[in-house]
Amino acid sequence: MSTSSPEAVKKLLENMQTDLRSLSMECKKKFPPVKEAAESGIVKIKTIAARNTDILAALKENSSEAVQPFLMGCGTKEPKITQLCLAAIQRLMSHEVVSEAAAGNIINMLWQLMENGLEELKLLQTVLVLLTTNTVVHDEVLSKAIVLCFRLHFTKDNITNNTAAATVRQVVTVVFERMVAEDERFKGIVEQPPPVQGNTNRRSVSTLRPSAKDAYMLFQDLCQLVNADAPYWLVGMTEMTRTFGLELLESVLNDFPGVFLQHQEFSFLLKERVCPLVIKLFSPNIKFRQGSSSAASPAPVEKPYFPICMRLLRVVSVLIKHFYSLLVTECEIFLSLLVKFLDGEKPQWLRAVAVESVHRLCVQPHLLRSFCQSYDMKQHSTKVFRDIVNALGSFIQSLFIVPNAGNTAAISAPAGGSGSVTQGAAQGGPGTGGVSGNLTTQAAFEYRGTWIPLMTVSVQGSAKATYLEMLDKVEPPSIPEGYAMSVAFSALLDLVRGITTMIERELAMEEEAAAEFREANPEQEWQQQPGAHLVWEEMVSACWCGLLAALSLLLDASTDETATENILKAELTMASLCGRLSLVTPRDAFITAICKASLPPHYALTVLSCNAANLSSKAYSIQGQSVQIISPSSESHQQVVAVGQPLTAQPQGTVVLTAKNIQCMRTLLNLAHCHGAVLGTSWQLVLATLQHLVWILGLKPGVGGALKPGRAVEGPSTVLTTAVMTDLPVISNILSRLFESSQYLDDVSLHHLINALCSLSLEAMEMAYGNNKEPSLFAVAKLLETGLVNMDRIEILWRPLTGHLLEVCQHPNSRMREWGAEALTALIKAGLAYKHDPPLAQNQRLQLLLLNPLKELSNVLHSDIRQKQLESVLQILQSQGDSLGPGWPLVLGVIGAIRNDQGESLIRTAFQCLQLVVTDFLPTMPCTCLQIVVDVAGSFGLQNQELNISLTSIGLLWNISDYFFQRGDAITQELGREEEALQKQAQEKGETLNRPFHPAPPFDCLWLCLYAKLGELCVDPRPAVRKSAGQTLFSTIAAHGTLLQQPTWHIVVWKVLFHLLDCVRTSSTTADKEKIESGGGNILIHHSRDTAEKQWAETWVLTLAGVARIFNTRRYLLQQLGDFFEAWEVLLNHIQSAALSKNNEVSLAALKSFQEILQIVTPVKDSDKAGDALAAMGVPPVLIDPLSASGPGRPLVRSDSLVERLTRYNGAELQAPPPGEESALEDSALWWSAWNTWYRTGTDSTRPPSGVTEKLSFIPSQPFLTALIQIFPALYQHIKANFSMEDLKKLGVILHGAVSVPISSDASPFILPSYTEAVLTSLQEAVLTALDVLQKLVEFDSSAVPSTSTNTKVWFHNISQPLTL
Repeated sequence: MSTSSPEAVKKLLENMQTDLRSLSMECKKKFPPVKEAAESGIVKIKTIAARNTDILAALKENSSEAVQPFLMGCGTKEPKITQLCLAAIQRLMSHEVVSEAAAGNIINMLWQLMENGLEELKLLQTVLVLLTTNTVVHDEVLSKAIVLCFRLHFTKDNITNNTAAATVRQVVTVVFERMVAEDERFKGIVEQPPPVQGNTNRRSVSTLRPSAKDAYMLFQDLCQLVNADAPYWLVGMTEMTRTFGLELLESVLNDFPGVFLQHQEFSFLLKERVCPLVIKLFSPNIKFRQGSSSAASPAPVEKPYFPICMRLLRVVSVLIKHFYSLLVTECEIFLSLLVKFLDGEKPQWLRAVAVESVHRLCVQPHLLRSFCQSYDMKQHSTKVFRDIVNALGSFIQSLFIVPNAGNTAAISAPAGGSGSVTQGAAQGGPGTGGVSGNLTTQAAFEYRGTWIPLMTVSVQGSAKATYLEMLDKVEPPSIPEGYAMSVAFSALLDLVRGITTMIERELAMEEEAAAEFREANPEQEWQQQPGAHLVWEEMVSACWCGLLAALSLLLDASTDETATENILKAELTMASLCGRLSLVTPRDAFITAICKASLPPHYALTVLSCNAANLSSKAYSIQGQSVQIISPSSESHQQVVAVGQPLTAQPQGTVVLTAKNIQCMRTLLNLAHCHGAVLGTSWQLVLATLQHLVWILGLKPGVGGALKPGRAVEGPSTVLTTAVMTDLPVISNILSRLFESSQYLDDVSLHHLINALCSLSLEAMEMAYGNNKEPSLFAVAKLLETGLVNMDRIEILWRPLTGHLLEVCQHPNSRMREWGAEALTALIKAGLAYKHDPPLAQNQRLQLLLLNPLKELSNVLHSDIRQKQLESVLQILQSQGDSLGPGWPLVLGVIGAIRNDQGESLIRTAFQCLQLVVTDFLPTMPCTCLQIVVDVAGSFGLQNQELNISLTSIGLLWNISDYFFQRGDAITQELGREEEALQKQAQEKGETLNRPFHPAPPFDCLWLCLYAKLGELCVDPRPAVRKSAGQTLFSTIAAHGTLLQQPTWHIVVWKVLFHLLDCVRTSSTTADKEKIESGGGNILIHHSRDTAEKQWAETWVLTLAGVARIFNTRRYLLQQLGDFFEAWEVLLNHIQSAALSKNNEVSLAALKSFQEILQIVTPVKDSDKAGDALAAMGVPPVLIDPLSASGPGRPLVRSDSLVERLTRYNGAELQAPPPGEESALEDSALWWSAWNTWYRTGTDSTRPPSGVTEKLSFIPSQPFLTALIQIFPALYQHIKANFSMEDLKKLGVILHGAVSVPISSDASPFILPSYTEAVLTSLQEAVLTALDVLQKLVEFDSSAVPSTSTNTKVWFHNISQPLTL
């Protein structure tokens, strides 16, 4: 119910009348004037109630009269009456019916009561009600009311004192609340400022409104009182304590900062009164040094140190927090003082409250930023922010280095730390330090024998102080051990947390703004504000040294997992922040600290040592006191969880890892995992450390590069406790996830990661040289993992990645290169299998990039690497063979890169790949690659390690030729298109097209390459290969030669067939005649093949027969070539040299080939066929059959030089024949050429020895001579027209010579008849047949040429004589 409602008013009137009646009753006897006043008061109230509608207003107007009876009642000093009156007055006040005048009267009356010591609590209550319910009390009246409360605060009664103190606090608050309300009422009203007058505080009051003026006067007097000066406004004060004054100042400053910031007059008070006062009061504490007597300090009260100092620090905290912007210079002084109070020479309690104050600052990152901007970033200013952090750092160090009293037991422990360190109840430590190696029961820090317990002092992010709140203590409290350390530790953590959170939030906002800007203005460049970045960088630069020194020391000393976790988190967030701000030195320093903490103490790791050396030289000074970054203590109060081998080469033996090392390792993994993008060059540090830890823990790489626990290969095995055994899979998993997360790094960061892994791997390679110790495969395994998860942008890292892995593949250490090859081939296979966008089929450049390292592996000499390479090719063919497209040349190049020194297994694997290609993939590859397939198949034929492979590869060449035949049209078209493109490119560059067998058409060139390759194989050192290749070559030409265009046959004849004949003839004539004992293994060799010469003889036979067969079967095609006559001559020359060779097999075979090509007859009309003519002459059919096969008639193209050639053979100048007889002339020339060859062969083979001295070295065999003579009848058919007497004589010599050749004793039983029979030998029969043909033809022609007939008869008589003998 509101006080102004009709019911309330009615109630008030009734209550007032009741009160006045009661007063009248009480005073009836003793105090008649009071009684009268009360009674008239009743009448007055009734009158007011009757005459006025707004009763409350009327009451307020007449309140002086209404209150008067009660004031008189109080004047009686009768307790009962006074109480009644004060209650009545309070009721009036609460209904706000007291005017200013009435209020003045009430205060005066209360003052009298106070002076008389009456109803003190009631007085305080009344004052409070008066001031809180309305605002009528101002100026002197208000000051009188406040003084009244102050005076009651200093009575002898405790209850009164405390109540008065509370009232004073409330009244002071009310005064300022009134001012705030007043400001609110006048908000928005622009006032005409009064003319500026002198700047003294006395006169500046005139500019203030009433409530503001009261507040100003009150605050000014509070300063006066604390400074022990007389107040200006609070007249009547008799007593005041500084502590109470400081508390009041603090509460006003803390609760009403707006007042001081909005009103110049109040700001002036702050600067001119409060700050000098604080500095003045601080002075005894500044001068004080531990150990000096307290009497020497100029203290106004006997022992003010703790209560006043603590309150001053509270005031300072408030001043800095709220009025920093107003008091920049003053705050610099305060902060410097604060830093000094942390000094080791100050009393413990002072250091404790100072560190609590510092903690309060540390939880306000925006304030810290202001310090940095106002001081650290100004040229000639104190580096306040840096000093605060460094002071905290040196404070923590001092707690370890300078022992506090009562911790002597810890100090007296042996330096080695092996003795048990005991802290008894005397130290107040609830736990005791255990023997080295055991975990202490209580969270604590322990460093070089100093043990400091850790207690929970505040919730994270809030600075809840203990000693700054001890407002009731006069004597300095005793500080429990570990308290100061705990506060300092919390302050450090809060400082790091605050700064990093603030800066990261602002960075995120900036990035968001940048993203929005880029979205809105894609063309424009985002401009970041350099100011903000400069501040962030300055903040980090100012604090990192001090933070790192303190955190490293605490990390080393920490025996508690949670504390360690917090320290590591702080180091991690600082490292990450430095990385984001691109501050390389501090980033690397924090990372180095985490790395060193992960490894065993004094572990020799060069990367970290170099970095640490740079840091330790950075000693910095705090207030002139030098602080070094402390090196880790060697002692370990940690649980050992693993014993392993060091990876470094120098220290022998084992190293131990503690639980803390593993904890640090996890932080390191976390850092790399979550903040990889900002690590940059410090990836090197992180990965080097992880590599060593992984090694000590015995993790070895498995499939895909993931690390799994494995046994060490040599040296004492790694010993792991069960605790760490359960951790290992987790660590292994995190390690893998770390590299998996590299897919989220930007390109630059990814390159940093790859570079770091490569340089780590180089170090591992260096260490693996020249010793048999198992190498560290960490880097190689992780390069693989990183490559596998970044397939979507593999192009940007492919070259550095594979370039390095190729180096690893050449390493002499087999385990190392095996892993290099594993990583490289796995990456290539994954790259080819990955669904790229655009697909590889449309991205030729990427496909070739991926396959190139596979080709590079061919240059590695180690067979295990080549084996791996070829196995990969096989897998690639099986999985991606259909889609290799432009990659085929590379793949085929790898398959074909075989050498004879590589061993069978390699060649076998490569050959498997080739077989797969030929059987499955010829249709899918570009036709331009078919030539490469031929070359590769040929190279397998030529290798000498495995005969079966050579023979099978010749079979593959036959299969390839079949494929060419079947797909001829398609191949021709594709090659034609390719040729056009190449031709165009060559023209643009102004070059000529350079390819083998140019200018034959591309498809023909393919065939020529195949023939050439088979031709090479036909002269292989191994007989079986030669035989197989020869058969394949001639079969292929026979089967598919029709596909070739006519001009191409010219190349086939001259470049393939004749070239082959030349090579075979040369090799045969120079072959070794040494007997070969066996064909390898237990194979026996037949005597007809037991020398190289005999083996080559077989090849010669085969080759000559093959060429002759081609000349026979393709004659009509060949005759259309311009130089058929030269080819004919060359072939005859080869037949002649073979016939005259000293090998019966070759010579006989040569004659068979001669017979075969002489079956070529001139195309004539059927009625004129030679066979009919011979039959008519009675020539035995045995000779006719094999010699008379004729082909379909086709006119031969005459060459320009035909006439001259015929002249040469016929010895007379001929006229150019009529057109129809050209072919006859050409044919005639061929036959005469054949006759000359026959004559030369016959002459050379039947010539008798020239004398007795010449030993008959070689006797032609009877079959050879028989075959030779048998050729003549058929030959004669074609040359008879121009067969001269001279030729007849030549024939006679040969026939005579042939029958004169002696028969060797070996052959005689099979040739010569027995005495009882009269039978001719085959040779004699052949000679007779020849003579018979001649004779019949002579008789046949005699009518035409009688003179010839006579000569011939004479000749017959001469030749027949030896036969009849």
